[in-house]
Amino acid sequence: METKKTFSSEMLKGTLDMMILRTLVVGDAHGHTIAKVIERSSEDVLEVEQGSLYPALHRLEDRGWVKSYWGTSENNRKAKFYQLTTAGRRQLTVESGRWKQMARAIGLVMGETSARKEGQ
Repeated sequence: METKKTFSSEMLKGTLDMMILRTLVVGDAHGHTIAKVIERSSEDVLEVEQGSLYPALHRLEDRGWVKSYWGTSENNRKAKFYQLTTAGRRQLTVESGRWKQMARAIGLVMGETSARKEGQ
């Protein structure tokens, strides 16, 4: 039987960047908040670990899709906040389209009739 952690690490491969970008659409956030929003939004199915989150945030920043600045968290602590850039919004549109196409294709392979109806 798969554990939540195993399921999450396998499912997050290749999708974490997209989910981080999507989370930042609603506003700037620091790493802990980004992880919690993804977890809550997935009804606690996806678990984002720091060892995956922070390298992804740095990668997104290197690509110009997010930018960061220092601020104060809700706990009155110094925290690095991340903000979606215009290039990041464009990339999110591209990634969302790819994700929808992939999800539909997998649905077709798995025999889901709703995927077939959408394609007709």
